[in-house]
Amino acid sequence: MSENLLVVDNLKTYFPLKKGFFGQPSGHVKAVDGVSFRLKQGETLGIVGESGCGKSTTGRSILRLVEPSDGSVRFGGEELIDMPQARLREMRSQMQIIFQDPYASLNPRLTVSSILAEALRVGEPQSDVRHLRQMVMELLAMVGLNPSHADRYPHEFSGGQRQRIGIARAIAVKPKLIVADEPVSALDVSIQAQILNLLQDLQEELGLTYLFISHDLGVIRHISDRIAVMYLGRIVEITDKKRLFAEPLHPYTQALMSAVPVPNPNQKKERIVLGGDVPSPANPPTGCAFHPRCRHAMDICRRVRPVEMAVAHDHMVACHLYGADERSE
Repeated sequence: MSENLLVVDNLKTYFPLKKGFFGQPSGHVKAVDGVSFRLKQGETLGIVGESGCGKSTTGRSILRLVEPSDGSVRFGGEELIDMPQARLREMRSQMQIIFQDPYASLNPRLTVSSILAEALRVGEPQSDVRHLRQMVMELLAMVGLNPSHADRYPHEFSGGQRQRIGIARAIAVKPKLIVADEPVSALDVSIQAQILNLLQDLQEELGLTYLFISHDLGVIRHISDRIAVMYLGRIVEITDKKRLFAEPLHPYTQALMSAVPVPNPNQKKERIVLGGDVPSPANPPTGCAFHPRCRHAMDICRRVRPVEMAVAHDHMVACHLYGADERSE
């Protein structure tokens, strides 16, 4: 894990709000509002936060499944944001996504064999039917499914099995980066562990790099090397998982950590209850987006948006409590 595979700088994705008879834009939903991070080859970066904080939009914007409004995304040294469509199609085989819902992400009209063969043809368009069939069998075995079930349809599989098919489709083109968008949130807890272990085994075997998106801190802790905490379209803290769980610095991160159950019922733990509701991304607060719910809010928090600063090696936090440089809205 020595070089950066993915470099994201000030990524923004705004969706226009249309109003009136002619649908004129009346504002924007700031789904992603200035996200920056680095992802090294072979690493897993977890992105965690409440529902609606912009996690999934960040992942899809990086892959340009959703077109970003501004910023820079460099993958393997190449800029993706303004990359021509022809070149972007060539790059698709190196960047794949595993979707959240295994029931909706597979074509119900195709057999598993057809679904995987379709993906394999991207990497090997000249392959004959027999060779494709052999590779489909190998993929199914690799993700823990019975190759003899290749001619079944998606509805004949359980949720966990369907997610394994989705994983097989993602690795079929031998990608370098996989964006895993809440890949286990729709599964039972026991199945979640199996899928997470499968992803880790495939990462080691194939040298994969993961951007892993989840709202579940337990899942994020299990699979991630580093963790980025998002709130209302912005990353408020990012560091390695051991440091984050041992010493969370941002008040929002501290509130998330306080909600994690402890295995010892006799161990007392302060529960930080956040007041109010999450503000609307269509009308975010001035200054720090978290200040309306923060118990440490100061006057500067209401006026000036904090920028990320290093408080330790590889530990970045965007909070005025730590003397971050100031930037006017």
